[in-house]
Parts: sequence; structure tokens; C-alpha cells
Amino acid sequence: MTAKRIGMDVPPRRSRLGSTIAALIVGVIVIAASLDLDINWSETGEIPGELLRYGGLMFEHPNWQKLPRALFEMWRSISMAWLGAMLCVVLSIPLGMLAARSVGPAWLRIPLRGLFAVIRAVPEVIIALILLTVTGLTPFTGALALGIAGIGTQGKWVYETIESVQEGASEAVRAAGAGVAEVTRWALWPASAPALMSFALYRFEINIRTSAVLGLVGAGGIGSMLSNYTNYREWDTVGMLLIVVVVVTMIIDWISGALRRRIMEGARARGMGRTN
Repeated sequence: MTAKRIGMDVPPRRSRLGSTIAALIVGVIVIAASLDLDINWSETGEIPGELLRYGGLMFEHPNWQKLPRALFEMWRSISMAWLGAMLCVVLSIPLGMLAARSVGPAWLRIPLRGLFAVIRAVPEVIIALILLTVTGLTPFTGALALGIAGIGTQGKWVYETIESVQEGASEAVRAAGAGVAEVTRWALWPASAPALMSFALYRFEINIRTSAVLGLVGAGGIGSMLSNYTNYREWDTVGMLLIVVVVVTMIIDWISGALRRRIMEGARARGMGRTN
């Protein structure tokens, strides 16, 4: 027995023409971009062998004599990343709150979101190159670049977190006669603070990785040392530096991840305690 015989309306089959056309357009763009790259495809088969050869040069006998300096430069990179994260968080939290629908007016909210989008579109390396003309080749340049570049993403995380807060606490504070500032302070901030603290630690993790890249353009830290020894083709020292970067980054990621889990689990526990 068909659906039409028993009086049921069968919805029409959804057309796949739009998705098919979109897939074809994307495929044409990818093929056109590949043809325009001037790639010598005959040499791609040699890449695995070259990677093994350079891996042997770097990691077979690492030069541990430069380890003390490498640890010092890594500490400078960590300091750069931490300062950039603090600058980013201090600026992005108030700006992100003003960009939330329940807090900022439209004439302020829309320009702030546009500013965040523009900042996200500019890579950290480009910002560092622009700042180099003003602040020079110093780790402070890298910290400023990390702080400015992080505002775009961090501000977006802040207003999305504020907008995802449940309306119960906000409505209760409004019912008591509070204004926007009081609602933000006593309802939105306590509910969103654990998530925002977790995002701040995650920003620090991102900055640790990015600080090594900024060092390649002269911002200081382990990246500058890595760039110099790569230019000199001292592969044994390059291998030691890569080991230091990977090990220190993994340790910081583990510590930061544990702190973020503790923050979020504590927030959930407090929330359950209130409901009980």
C-alpha cells in the first residue's frame, strides 16, 4: 500500500542541483589553482626520501651543547606568548561583551564585530611585520602582534559565550530593577567566567606555537634561533631546537589542558550545587 492510497502527502524529493553545481565549481577552482602553482610533479616522488635524509641529519646526533641557550630562548618565547595572551584577554573581554546582543547597542555591536572579523583576516606574521617598523626587532614586537591578532578570535569567543548564557539569571536580575551594567555584572559574567578563563588558557596555548613562527621574522625567541641555524645548515642544532620546542609545547599543553578541565568541572559542580 503506497502513501498516496492512504491519503498521505509525500514530500517532493529534494533537488540536488544546487549542491552538484557548488561541488563542480569548487572542483574547477581547485584544479585551476593547482595548475597555476607551477609544480614539478616529477619531483614529488623524491620528497619522502629527502624528508628521511634531513630527519637523519637533524635527529641522529642532535647538538646538545646549545641546549642552555635554547632553553633561554624558549623561555623568551613563552614570556612573549604569555604577555600577548594577557594583552589579548584584557582587551577582548570588555570589547567582546559590548559586542554581545544582550549587552551592547546595535550602533556599537556591529562595528565591533566587523573589527573582530578584520583582525581575524590578518595573520600574526603580517601584523608583526607592520609592527617591526615601529618597535624594531624585539620580543615585545612579537607580544604585541600576538595580543592584537588574538583579539579577533578571542572577542568572537567572548560575545558568543555571553549570548549562549541561559536567560534565567538575567531575567531575575532585570526583574529586580537592574540595568544592563548590573545584569552583565551579576548574571552574565558569573555564568560565563569559567568558559572565558578556559578560552584565555587556550589562547596562551595557541600563542606558544605562534611565537615560534614570529621568531622567524625577527621577533625573537626560539624561532629566531631556529631560523638562524637553519640558514647556516647546522642540522644537528636544528634538530635539538625542534626537540626542545616539541617537548616544552607538549608540557605546557598538558598543564593548560588540566587547568581548563579543572575550571570547567568546577563550574559544572557549582552549577549542580545551586540546582540541588
